Amino acid sequence: MGRSWGVAVVVAGLVLAAGGCGDGGTDGKSAKSSSERKPARSPSSSPSPSSELVEWVGDLCESTVALRNLRKESAADLKEIRDSDDETGMLAHARALSYLSTTPADVETVAGDLEALGASGVPAADRLRDALRKKVRSVANELEAQSPAVGLEYAESTVADADKRVQSLTPPQPDLPALAKKIPRLAAAYEQAESCAPGWKPDGSPGDGDSPASDPTGPLPKAADGKNYAACSDGACEVLVTSTADITAKGTKVHVIVEDDAVTFQSGGALMQLGGAGGEAGFGNGLKATVEAHNKDGAVLKFALA
Repeated sequence: MGRSWGVAVVVAGLVLAAGGCGDGGTDGKSAKSSSERKPARSPSSSPSPSSELVEWVGDLCESTVALRNLRKESAADLKEIRDSDDETGMLAHARALSYLSTTPADVETVAGDLEALGASGVPAADRLRDALRKKVRSVANELEAQSPAVGLEYAESTVADADKRVQSLTPPQPDLPALAKKIPRLAAAYEQAESCAPGWKPDGSPGDGDSPASDPTGPLPKAADGKNYAACSDGACEVLVTSTADITAKGTKVHVIVEDDAVTFQSGGALMQLGGAGGEAGFGNGLKATVEAHNKDGAVLKFALA
């Protein structure tokens, strides 16, 4: 039996050799045809994403960037409040009031944007949107319930509590970049969405290394009485305040704090905060103060009797 098996192997070898040495017969054509076949489509490739999906992914990235900026700004504001060196404590209080007046609105804006974002058609991405939407809405409601009119002794702790809530506004996991690694169609949309690019900033915000936009109102006008706050003693003056000042006008003592985005007046137990030029604060005895001009360099204030 072993001998018969050996003959069979030899014969088979001759048949294979003869087929390989053919002069362009059928087997040759078959080999050529096989070599010219197009390579199979890579299982990792995917069709281009729809413009709607690219826009959806871009909107979600924009909300994510907005939350990241909010966390960064909130932490900086809290540090500034804690580092305030005003002996009266009014500077920290004014900054706390400003924080508690603006931060809830900023979070509410992001919450509204997420609630306006429809379905993407990618189930995992929609689940991420839903989870982030729920988280932001919860924090927005909690911040809205906090009154900005807090006592001086509670200002820092109230802002610290609000900042803790803001810092919790991180994307649920897996976040969008993690999902994009698993879903090719989402990855393609993520790559095409402009607001998902590293370092992207919303319109109007300065880029890295850019200088902040110059104040459109230009330099402050000259105050008639300069920094001579004694000129206000009769209740009528126009003065320049670049940081803080104690002004007595017609017997009313007013502590003034000027910051980049607000002017704060404290008199007795009342505290008033104005933003921009044209604002007016009244002090109950006919005395009023008007912000004539205001920018990062200070404010020109006009005191007068009604």
